[in-house]
Amino acid sequence: MALSTAGVALSEPGTHTPKVFDFQGEEHGKPDVDNRRGFVAPPATLDRAGTTVRWNFLGTPAVVTGRKPLAEGLGADPEQAARAYLKANEGMFGLPAAAVDALEKVAVNPVGKGHAVLLRQRFGGLPAGVDGMVAVGVFDGSVVHVTSTLSRETGAPPAARITARQAEEIAARDGDVNLATAAVRKVTEVAVPAPDGIHSAYQVTLAGAGSDGGLSGVTTHVDGVTGAVLVRENQVDHAWESAEPGDPRWEVFPANPPADYSSADTRKTWCFKPGRGCDFAPGGDPATGKAWDVDHTTGAPANTSLGNAARTFEHHTGDGGPTVGTRPNVLTPSRDYRYPWKNAWHTAKCDPAVLDKEGGADLDAAIANLHAMHNRMHDWSYRLGFTETAWNMQSDNGTRGGLGGDPETGNAQAGARVPNVRDNANQYTGPDGTPPITNMFLWQPIAGAFYAPCVDGDFDMSVIGHEYTHAISGRMVGGPNAGWNGPQASAMNESTSDLFSMEYLFEYGFRPAGDTPYVTGGYVTGDPKAGIRNFDMSRSPLNYSDLGYDLVGTQSHADGEIWSATQFDVRQAFIRRYGDGTPTVQRLCADGKLPIDKCPGNRRWVQLAFDALLLMASGAVDYVDHRDAMLAADTIRFGGKNHDIMWNAFAEHGLGKDAASDGPGDAQATPSFAAPDADNATVTLAPRGDATGTPVRLYVGDFEARAMPVADTDPATPLGDTFQIVPGTYSFVAAGPGLGHTRLTARFRPGQDRRLAVELHRNLAAAALGATASGDGVNHDRLIDGTEATNWASLTGEVRGKSVIVDLAGTEPARVRRVQVSAMLRPLIGDEADPSTQNRFSALRSFEVLACDAATGKNCADPAAYTAVYKSRPDAFSTRLPRPRGNDLLIKSFDVRPTTATHLLLRVGTTQCTGNPLYLGEQDADPATATDCATTSATRDHVRAAEFQAFTDR
Repeated sequence: MALSTAGVALSEPGTHTPKVFDFQGEEHGKPDVDNRRGFVAPPATLDRAGTTVRWNFLGTPAVVTGRKPLAEGLGADPEQAARAYLKANEGMFGLPAAAVDALEKVAVNPVGKGHAVLLRQRFGGLPAGVDGMVAVGVFDGSVVHVTSTLSRETGAPPAARITARQAEEIAARDGDVNLATAAVRKVTEVAVPAPDGIHSAYQVTLAGAGSDGGLSGVTTHVDGVTGAVLVRENQVDHAWESAEPGDPRWEVFPANPPADYSSADTRKTWCFKPGRGCDFAPGGDPATGKAWDVDHTTGAPANTSLGNAARTFEHHTGDGGPTVGTRPNVLTPSRDYRYPWKNAWHTAKCDPAVLDKEGGADLDAAIANLHAMHNRMHDWSYRLGFTETAWNMQSDNGTRGGLGGDPETGNAQAGARVPNVRDNANQYTGPDGTPPITNMFLWQPIAGAFYAPCVDGDFDMSVIGHEYTHAISGRMVGGPNAGWNGPQASAMNESTSDLFSMEYLFEYGFRPAGDTPYVTGGYVTGDPKAGIRNFDMSRSPLNYSDLGYDLVGTQSHADGEIWSATQFDVRQAFIRRYGDGTPTVQRLCADGKLPIDKCPGNRRWVQLAFDALLLMASGAVDYVDHRDAMLAADTIRFGGKNHDIMWNAFAEHGLGKDAASDGPGDAQATPSFAAPDADNATVTLAPRGDATGTPVRLYVGDFEARAMPVADTDPATPLGDTFQIVPGTYSFVAAGPGLGHTRLTARFRPGQDRRLAVELHRNLAAAALGATASGDGVNHDRLIDGTEATNWASLTGEVRGKSVIVDLAGTEPARVRRVQVSAMLRPLIGDEADPSTQNRFSALRSFEVLACDAATGKNCADPAAYTAVYKSRPDAFSTRLPRPRGNDLLIKSFDVRPTTATHLLLRVGTTQCTGNPLYLGEQDADPATATDCATTSATRDHVRAAEFQAFTDR
């Protein structure tokens, strides 16, 4: 998956149509699918006192966890302790002792003084290709946490009837991979457990160009008897003095070039050994001590950007697919990897002609920088547990476990000579032993899609670290051949990449571009406030009730920000308890030179985040599963002494003790804001004013559309009007039929029993009260339906002057003093009246409100009969680079000149495309692309608004 940009790039017929990759989720590859159907009922009677058990569809526990050990006194050997636990719980897991003994050991990885034991089923000699796994957290002879996808069926599957070649062809068609040009092709015979029995299958791993020319990479399990696709998993993750021959040196940007985009060369010299002219000596490979450019099989330097952990190439002709570039850095017998950097792509304003000039667009500097950064992520993550037995990426693993043969392959300036490949980064990660491939792209502004500066992603470590982390988490979760699977899992995948990239930079004191150190992609996007995301993770209002909040609905990048906000606060809780240390202590801990119990809070947190990955036997997990794995990791490594602060932070973000989800695909999970041992406040929703006695919904946070309420006063729903919440300050949104949206903030004290008074007002423009709407465009009724989840649209002609007339509720004129307007967009899937995808730039920016009073004899069906009562500022809905965000478009209140009216008219001034100066004019020197949204993008003819509300109050 990519870091993800936004919008769909559109051009006039006959002109170049750029392909812009989507950093916030509007471009979708083949989704993860699981076509296995049915459900094996779990055993009806089990003594589970003191434990929490969640079941999988195979009739075995998906998660077994508890506040106390699940079993004790099982012996010192962690693997034998795990097997003993499974044998003692045959009723729960369904495996007799012989079947437990037959489980294949996949790995026993250390977690502090404990271990994560991963075991796998075999069926008739075939290993389980997907599922059939159990991960057991063991500490001092005690089992503290179990996750599993074990099958109660243990027999051999029927013999395959199709060939491996046929399975490969089926997987290629299903996964949209061109088999003839695929860069990765691997077929393994496996077994796949399912509710209807054990299937013989082929595990097919492919990566290559898809039908749209982009990168497509899948691992597909094809039924060996029927040829049906059982499971498909998308494997592509979207959103640096002369040296002595024995002392290689790299000149790099530790975080990114100057944030003001000047050409000041602020690079630092990194050396294998400390010495004169060396700014930083990161050392060599953690396991062997060898330098980054050494071939571990020969012990000799490669004298170029080819090493054991990373191999880095130029790939100007690539299209973002899983092919390897044409050349590494030029041979350097002196091992001096320091090359000129002139900020060429930026100073040329994205003119591709610079690629053919002497020095090109700083190509060798880009290759060297990317190579060094990949090695840094390898070394940093190795010390946190991403080792050979946890399936890391290296050419040669020695005798330390794993398969080897899979270093991170980096393509620098991927697609530089392909004008439709820009504004992205991606990572393909296959099973252990399959070389992963990452592409770093050039960035530039594209009309109606994405407005990035002319920069090279090979120099933004927040992007590089993000992509590399996809390989870390994709390998560590669920064993060597699986990865994240499902919407919530994919969201946590994206979040983990942001978090680990941030943490690496923080621990070494490398400050990335951004208002805070917690912004991803601040340099490549030109936005210091939130970078490539909707929010800076340290300033985010998101919580578990907000799944699907963004403009595109349920989507990995935006929903991942919920996990990022949660984990950031968990991290902050550790820092408050254990401090953030000095820069020296931070580096000593990052280099593994201090024990974890001597390290600052952030290091303890990230260690648990790595540990938790090993405790999940499947990547098909939801936020609640991952929360429990984090808590179990703390039990194993730190004796559970941080559960209190962890639970409080989880609860603040809706992942409290009663949070629940129906698996990783659940878009309407149940939030809980109460911690198990906290002195929670008890809150009762108490609507006032016009809302007295009417149904009102209360949401925690800033979002109403697609969010899940925490309470309501509608007796027809099971939710109820009372909830518990961990003490603190929270923002809320309240809404109800016939009522306007109301925002409020409240602080709750420990143990407080409080009635939360919420005053809402009658919305004269509510369809629920009888108001009607008509005018230009389609879906007029959705402008007055009381939710930001739907919208009105006009899709043809100049947007200025497009309007909707609202016949206000009631039969008498009303004194209108205030309106509320929302420019929010709905998910991208079109409907019958508005079939086109919703582009972020089509959102309303400025508007007018006009009034008409039919009681005075005016014909209020005629727009000419209306009088202006309000004209908004040009930036009523203000947005930033690189594109509009949903949180910029939320409903706002505007005071109008008091007027008596029976009808109101909302008239469009501008959209984000036609009125925002950030998106107007030619902004680069590339003759093949255009940047002016108002004249070049088809979005110029589209306008959308989600809500129009009217009130008699101020």
